[in-house]
Amino acid sequence: MFSLSFPLAQGMPWLFALALLPAALLRGFWWPARIAGGLGLVLVLGAWLQAALDGQDNDRLGLAMLGLVGLLAWVIIEYSRRYLEGEPGQRRYVLALLVTLAAVATVVTSTDLILLVGAWILSSLSLHQLLTFYRDRPQALVVAHKKFLASRLADVCLILAALLLIRASGDSNMALIVEAVNARLQASGQLGWDLQLAALLLALAVILKSAQLPVHGWLIQVMEAPTPVSALLHAGLVNLGGFLILRFAPLFSAAVPAQSLLVVVGGLTAVIAALVMMTRISIKVRLAWSTCAQMGLMLLECGLGLYELALVHLLAHSLYKAHAFLAAGETVAQARQHALQPQAPAPGLAGLLLALLLAGLSLALLQGLWAWLLPTQPLPLAALAILAVGLAPWCLRRGQVLYGLAMFALLLGAYLLWHQAAAWILQQPGSAAPWPLSVLALLLFLGLYLLQALILARPQGALARRLYPLAFAGFYLDEHFTRLTFRLWPVRAPQASPLATGDRP
Repeated sequence: MFSLSFPLAQGMPWLFALALLPAALLRGFWWPARIAGGLGLVLVLGAWLQAALDGQDNDRLGLAMLGLVGLLAWVIIEYSRRYLEGEPGQRRYVLALLVTLAAVATVVTSTDLILLVGAWILSSLSLHQLLTFYRDRPQALVVAHKKFLASRLADVCLILAALLLIRASGDSNMALIVEAVNARLQASGQLGWDLQLAALLLALAVILKSAQLPVHGWLIQVMEAPTPVSALLHAGLVNLGGFLILRFAPLFSAAVPAQSLLVVVGGLTAVIAALVMMTRISIKVRLAWSTCAQMGLMLLECGLGLYELALVHLLAHSLYKAHAFLAAGETVAQARQHALQPQAPAPGLAGLLLALLLAGLSLALLQGLWAWLLPTQPLPLAALAILAVGLAPWCLRRGQVLYGLAMFALLLGAYLLWHQAAAWILQQPGSAAPWPLSVLALLLFLGLYLLQALILARPQGALARRLYPLAFAGFYLDEHFTRLTFRLWPVRAPQASPLATGDRP
């Protein structure tokens, strides 16, 4: 049961909504947005304090997401003001940004499913205005058009799923919907066709909203938009799919078809996007492919029932990706500094395999120690396998053994703390997915690691030469979706429009 009925948390969307009127009328239209962003941080701290003092069973997931939204909103508003200085159309940008932030804040604080769906649709429509900020750039319009079509299909899935869930529970309150799901499982042990279909539609909507293959092209090609818009998209809106799954975790835990869809699509997207990212040299394009892969990994984690890992992944990825995009301008200076450092020799295939083996053995020992110390809070084996693949590179620090071991232990300890914090936030234990899905996920990650190890060890080998052209072209997956979208709904050519008055401070 979750409740966000206390007024401070509910006030976040109103801060951005009330800033719309002065931003539309006043000459200094940035000031209402900046004040709303600053007050949003104060409101988040007040909501956290209020939740800590009232002694009630508050919605910890909603409060955690509220803090993330408040921080990102403040940073992006301040960065946008400096980034767009001197640009025409700033008032239009501010209004669209405030609507987007108000809608996202509504999604994470709402207790009503109808309001959540409506706010998510509104956030997509207002984001479309931000993506087409430079209306004289054909590429920006084409990409926004592709995203618009994918998002509208996702909206249809969301609406149908909401109708099925409301029909099954008799109410649009999400807490009552979750109670109805649990009651049906306790009574018959099965969800029934309506809830199974609702979970499948929600999974499909999340896949479309999260830019998973093969509808990922718009996320990769959206670089024509201003950099703060890219940060908002990659650090904020794309992650809402994971939040929705966490909201309805009891439903997805019992819906094997939806779990299978998330694992298959998310796993394949993570593998393919990770391979394509190795061929990119543009920092923003690499970050876009990284987001595509990370979203695939997050959906795979949700499909496997690793909700604690998925929540840690969601929060960490949002903060990292916001910093990465907003600091992208410093990449050249960082690359020059890196070039002055002595280059380490490329790792060999045997070393890469040994690193994976050492990481796996270390985590196997950790599993035994954890089960002995905390038998009531087991660590899922699938989560440990993912950690082994992620932490294996730290075992390669030749000549820096102590440093590598220290970083390995530090990162592992940090994750264990985050895992416990995520379990406390979610207030419900995850459930193991069917073993074939866990085996499939393990094979995908081992295959990706071995394939990348072969490429890194033999960059001029036959495998790398054959795979590079395909990976550089994104395996031609986006071309088919692009042709289909243009056939169904052709994009209109951009038309020059006169400069609006009053769009500069």
